[in-house]
Amino acid sequence: MLKKLSKDDLYRCCNPDELSFKTIEDVPLLTETIGQERALSALDFGLGIEDHGFNIYILGESGTGKMTTIKTILSEKAKDEPVPDDWCYVYNFKNTDEPNAVSLPPGTGLIFQKDMEELIKALRQEIPKIFESKEYEKQRTKIFEEFQKTQKEIFADIDKKAKEKDFSLRKTVSGLVLVPVKKTGEALGEEEYESLEPKVRKKIEEIGKGLQEKLDDTIRIVREEEKTVKEKITGLERQAALSSVGHRIDELRSKYKKHDEILTFLDNVKEDILEHLDDFKPQEEQASPLPFMKPQKTEPSFVRYFVNLCVNNRDTKGAPVIIESNPTYYNLFGRIEHKLQYGFAMTDFTMIKAGSLQRANGGYLITDAMDLLKNIFVYDAIERTIKDKKIRIEDVWEQYRLISSVTLRPGAIPFKVKVVLVGDPRLYYMLYNLDPEFRDLFKIKADFDYRMERTKENLLKYAGFIRTKCIEKGLKPFDYSAVTKVIEYSSRLAEHQDKLSAKFNEVADLLREAAHWAKRDNNDIVKREHVEKAVDERTYRVNKVEKKILEAIKEGTILMDTEGSVVGQINGLSVLDLGDYRFGTPSRITAKTFAGKAGIVNIERETKMSGKIHEKAILILSAYLGEKYARKHPLSLSASLTFEQLYGGVEGDSATCAEIYALLSSIAGAPIRQSIAITGSMNQHGEVQPIGGVNEKIEGFFEVCKQNGLDGRHGVIIPRKNVKHLMLNKDVVEAVQNGKFNIHTIDNIEDGIDILMDLPAGEMQSDGNYPEGSLNFRVSARLLELSKTQKDKDENDKKKEVSN
Repeated sequence: MLKKLSKDDLYRCCNPDELSFKTIEDVPLLTETIGQERALSALDFGLGIEDHGFNIYILGESGTGKMTTIKTILSEKAKDEPVPDDWCYVYNFKNTDEPNAVSLPPGTGLIFQKDMEELIKALRQEIPKIFESKEYEKQRTKIFEEFQKTQKEIFADIDKKAKEKDFSLRKTVSGLVLVPVKKTGEALGEEEYESLEPKVRKKIEEIGKGLQEKLDDTIRIVREEEKTVKEKITGLERQAALSSVGHRIDELRSKYKKHDEILTFLDNVKEDILEHLDDFKPQEEQASPLPFMKPQKTEPSFVRYFVNLCVNNRDTKGAPVIIESNPTYYNLFGRIEHKLQYGFAMTDFTMIKAGSLQRANGGYLITDAMDLLKNIFVYDAIERTIKDKKIRIEDVWEQYRLISSVTLRPGAIPFKVKVVLVGDPRLYYMLYNLDPEFRDLFKIKADFDYRMERTKENLLKYAGFIRTKCIEKGLKPFDYSAVTKVIEYSSRLAEHQDKLSAKFNEVADLLREAAHWAKRDNNDIVKREHVEKAVDERTYRVNKVEKKILEAIKEGTILMDTEGSVVGQINGLSVLDLGDYRFGTPSRITAKTFAGKAGIVNIERETKMSGKIHEKAILILSAYLGEKYARKHPLSLSASLTFEQLYGGVEGDSATCAEIYALLSSIAGAPIRQSIAITGSMNQHGEVQPIGGVNEKIEGFFEVCKQNGLDGRHGVIIPRKNVKHLMLNKDVVEAVQNGKFNIHTIDNIEDGIDILMDLPAGEMQSDGNYPEGSLNFRVSARLLELSKTQKDKDENDKKKEVSN
């Protein structure tokens, strides 16, 4: 049924009875997220359940408050949760390449780090003093004197035995040697030795051999004594150092007695200090190998006794909430840093740096899903971390190096983090369907809607949002009229008279822009006209393409009739979306029909400029024609449909109604009024279905008609089910109110025939025919004529074949 819409159908104003406040100051501040009950319920459940795999993916269109909501909820929830432990890395004395991860109560890690620093600082001062003390020097001297005395006695005994047998014990470069001597005590020369009788030489050799064996035994005894002396000195040093090290280590052991890992570390530190006491002694400068280089003073390293405090929760209140805006692998999982020394990259466990996961351990990590996928290695690594329940710091590029290098492999930290990913719906469903592990690790889906119901309760909360933003951003206050205009603009964004937009970032931008225009007008209060100004100025900044198209239509570059009637030609409506701005524009659709069997040819399809949905719409159109007009005879028809001056692709089914009217007009020879445009989808039964972008389409044709001159005959036909989506601009509403422009609705294809072609549609009579003078009668008659023509042609072709 054709219905003409009134002004009230085109725009839903915000009535005074919908908002129960006089001034914006009466509205309570907004402290909650509005219109997202489903998502908030999912978040409440997901944050409350602690079982493995119940991590959260928040999905929704950009600007719906996903990130703001989760940050607000977690900031409150985390306050009442326990503060997690500190995490430190300490030296692994058994496997130096694998530093040990140690957990301590919050705030204790820093204390332990300072305790170890104080320990080493104190020992570096005290141990050298012990070795310089008189008591230590006295005992050390005593040990050496005893050794020297014993050594002297041993060598005196072997020297005495040698002299008794005419041999002398002498020192040479190669060590102690036995030399035969003459009676005068002088050494026997080689010539003198050779001149001796063989028996005498043999006797000397036998005596020398016996003495050499005794000398060897003596040297062996002396070496054992030297070893004993070293052990005594080492024991003395350990005993002396223990007087300083022992009680300090014991104090730390008592302080951290509840932590077994710390006790083991302290025992290893104690033993290592006693084994490396030379490091605590004053170091002598070494000579430079090159004369022009200044010799560097060699300092012993005490790094192995230090504590690398990676995660310090001393000042944390409640559970940590970490928002990682740049989720690279190293930012999330931590890294092992290096420093260049003499051209080599050096590292140790003190250069291990924690990432967001370590800092979020025991709490929550929030990051953007798309950013996560953009960074190499990250997505697989975070899935593996959740699955294994361990956080590992690794050098991920190691496997890609041509030459493998030795690096640290820090001990893993137990993973206890609730991971919250924020992203768009398309990415969520892609991961859910393509990655089986994703659905097991992110079981909670918090779906943010892009619009909400326009109820009194939500209107009041929307006003509260406006007031809250004004206070947060330091904007001028909005009066009642400005608030109502913002609410109406929100319904336009939602494309529904009974809905409000949940894209709060766009609304917040409008608030700032309106406040700016109020400031430019030297007003202390933002009024309705300032909001309207902001909307108009925003449109003006981005509608250059739309204006260029209107200019081309006016100049005749783009052919578009808004007057008269034409057979097989109609004005369809489409929407162009540029990303930052979308607008409607009319498109001339033409149809040509003639005898044949080709059916309906979609020229866009043949040129591969048509999308799948548009192709489907053409098939639906063919089915409708066949069911309605080919019950008694076959549908023998060739027809072509096209969007004139279309140089891009066409997609969607919103032009189906326009296409069927163009076809019927061409078949029946009935001209279509060019002052009326139409948009709408249809099914095989001829029922008109709603379409998207109805506001932009109406406004687009209105602008064309406006520049050509409105005379009251111009208008648009839309599906009746799209009436609730109308939130048209004030120019269109005023034109309709003044009778300059008309908007009609239809439920069925036949409802629009009369107004478009000035012909009745015509209902089928009991005999299966349509009444004369109706469009359906003319269509049926023409199709029957085309069918007979085609039949006669087929018969003639058969006769020719037989005769040949």
